[in-house]
Amino acid sequence: MNNRADPPKKVKKTRRSAPKKRAGGEAGAESGGRFYYKGNRHKQLKAFVSVVKLGTLTRAAEALYLSQPTISLQLQALERELGASLMDRRRRRINLTDAGEALYELARPLVDGWDTLDRDFQARVKGLKGGKLTIAAGTSTIQYLLPDLVRRYRERFPAVQLQLANVTGKDGMALLRADDADFAVGSMLDVPNDIAWAPVHHYDPMLIMPLDHPLANREKITLEDISPYGLILPPQRLSTYRLVDLVFQQRQVPYHVAIEVGGWDVIKEYVAMGMGISIVTGICITAADSERLAVRNMKQFFPPRSYGVVMRKGKFLSPEAQAFVDLIRPGLLTHRDYDEPGHSQR
Repeated sequence: MNNRADPPKKVKKTRRSAPKKRAGGEAGAESGGRFYYKGNRHKQLKAFVSVVKLGTLTRAAEALYLSQPTISLQLQALERELGASLMDRRRRRINLTDAGEALYELARPLVDGWDTLDRDFQARVKGLKGGKLTIAAGTSTIQYLLPDLVRRYRERFPAVQLQLANVTGKDGMALLRADDADFAVGSMLDVPNDIAWAPVHHYDPMLIMPLDHPLANREKITLEDISPYGLILPPQRLSTYRLVDLVFQQRQVPYHVAIEVGGWDVIKEYVAMGMGISIVTGICITAADSERLAVRNMKQFFPPRSYGVVMRKGKFLSPEAQAFVDLIRPGLLTHRDYDEPGHSQR
């Protein structure tokens, strides 16, 4: 009998082959033939949003520091998983399908919010100790509607740098679309498809006259009564002028404009001096005006003007912006879209 131990047997090692790689340097198909790109939905959505924003796969790839094939594969995986075609790639620029439009509205605030998550988290936990807030608004809004809101906001968040951009109409829309303003506060006449509007405050139209005007002693005044007298109105490019013109045209009542001038305070001053009469929004009427002006409500003939928050659809509000919106009316906007018919910024 041999007591010597048998020598250990050699174990043959086998190498497992590495997963094959597809274009773009990523691992290939997993079990079931599913794309590797399924592993990160955030990357897929970020690629999708970037392509829509920038217009081409090439620009999106450059912005995200990825290759164009990688962006393309992420988009393909996203379409496969959602079971819908998101983009029309037959043309030079990317065009969204209806499904793509719907996804973009949902995905953009998520992607934007993810990119600012750390900053927003610190702001929520520690309070608003800095940051910047830019609000676009017309002169009347800044002068009559915003002062109390600004005072309360500054008391609560003194470290936030607040900028009020005095713009109206197309200029205000341009700031919103370029993300140079967080939101606007104003009135809308025509609401573009890419803009959301949430009206909050409503004001009746008012006829103002000098105290010694022939119509000042009448309690009820018609458009025919106003017709012989010259009106003082804001410039034609502003919605107040267009609204007055529309009402007189619909009623087939003639009228004439004596003076075009911007600013409710200037208009009230000219009316008080006897240079004409005017139809203004009730937002600009103060208690002191009754000492020099006769005021009559004209809601029977003219629609009320509504003022509220105007923002780009899909816009993700920063904590600084949300805090101001909550002052306008608590719970008004929490990253939701509102789109109601109304009036253009004054």
